[in-house]
Amino acid sequence: MGSDRNKLLLRVRSQPIISWTLKAAEASHYISWIGIISQPTDWQDFKAILTQQKLTKPVELILGGSTRQESVYNGLQALPNSAKQVLIHDGARCLATADLLDRCAYALSQCHGLIAGVRVKDTIKVVGEDGIVKSTPDRRQLWAAQTPQGFDVKLLKQCHAEGIRQGWEVTDDAALFEKCSYNVQIVEGEETNLKVTTPQDLAIAEFILKNRLGEE
Repeated sequence: MGSDRNKLLLRVRSQPIISWTLKAAEASHYISWIGIISQPTDWQDFKAILTQQKLTKPVELILGGSTRQESVYNGLQALPNSAKQVLIHDGARCLATADLLDRCAYALSQCHGLIAGVRVKDTIKVVGEDGIVKSTPDRRQLWAAQTPQGFDVKLLKQCHAEGIRQGWEVTDDAALFEKCSYNVQIVEGEETNLKVTTPQDLAIAEFILKNRLGEE
């Protein structure tokens, strides 16, 4: 992003990116607790945002790790003891709707693990280090992974413990679940559920929210 601050604090439609994510979580019928995993340097800003938003659901700030895997592990340890299922969401996907969160939460009552995703529309090429195309996968079997990802809490904790024991390094929790031989179900995501990573993404998010909110 090239910003001098956490990108979740950058503004879209005059509100911090994290605010839109929190609005969706607040509006969800199934979510009862929210954890924000981050570094302490951002906590003062997050606390100010939470004070302004006046959420009705409990929110806890959780110390992040040096990797996504470590951060999620910390988040799992901070869950309420009563938590049976958890949705893990990337705060930078600020356009995810409450409906998507609810559909994932409902689907999680029917399975042990899931990810939101959308079908790949483009033809994908597998390319070697020499720049030569090696193969062309059948795109009918390809999905682009999004978040939230949802899991049975007990099983995911076991997977993280096994990952630590085995020294596994994975890019998301679904991969960890898969390495432990558990099934991961796909839930239809949203085309607008993009991850704000670049200034161009920020402009697209502005446009999507403008249309979603019916603003001129």
